[in-house]
Amino acid sequence: MKRLLLSLVAACLCNLAVAAPTPAPVRAEIDALLAKLQASGCQFNRNGSWYNGTDARNHLLRKLEYIEGKSTIQNTEQFIAMAASKSSSSGKPYQVKCGNEPAVDSQAWLTRTLTSIRTAKP
Repeated sequence: MKRLLLSLVAACLCNLAVAAPTPAPVRAEIDALLAKLQASGCQFNRNGSWYNGTDARNHLLRKLEYIEGKSTIQNTEQFIAMAASKSSSSGKPYQVKCGNEPAVDSQAWLTRTLTSIRTAKP
C-alpha cells in the first residue's frame, strides 16, 4: 500500500512539473534581439505573408511563451532554432527582407544580429 501511495504521489508531482522560465540573461538577450528586429525597418515573412517588425516581434513572443509552457529555453540560439526560424504549422522557413536586399532566412539574420548584440556589450 505504501509503495502504491508513493507511486501515485510521484506520478502527480511529475504531471504538475512546469517548465522553468527562461533564465533572465537569456531572456534579456532574446528581448534585445526582438527589439532589433522591431526597430530594423525590415519585413518578416511567415507562411507567404510579409509583416512589419512589430508584428514579427509579437508573433515570436507568443511562440516563446508557448515553448516556455512546455520546456525551458537554455540559450538564445535555442530560441532562434525552436521559435524564430520556421513556422511550426507549415514548416516553411521564416525570412527577413531589409530594404532592397534579397530576403534571407530568419535564422541567418537573427544569428548575425545576435552576434552584433554580443559584440556590442561592454
